[in-house]
Amino acid sequence: MSEQNDIPDGEENEVLRAAREAKEARMRASASQSDKKGINWKTAAAAGLGSAAIIAALLYAQRDKGESGDD
Repeated sequence: MSEQNDIPDGEENEVLRAAREAKEARMRASASQSDKKGINWKTAAAAGLGSAAIIAALLYAQRDKGESGDD
């Protein structure tokens, strides 16, 4: 898959920013550990769960807080 760069600079929301920052952190971590053969599976699992937790928290915070009941 190719990377999508269609988003204008001023329109990056919290979820996209968190995903970009997580990706950059993974890239920096892999670059600093280039002498190792592989990444520890516990570290990979923690990074994945942490990223998912951040995204879930952001989505939860952005939800509609109440329904008006008007149809």
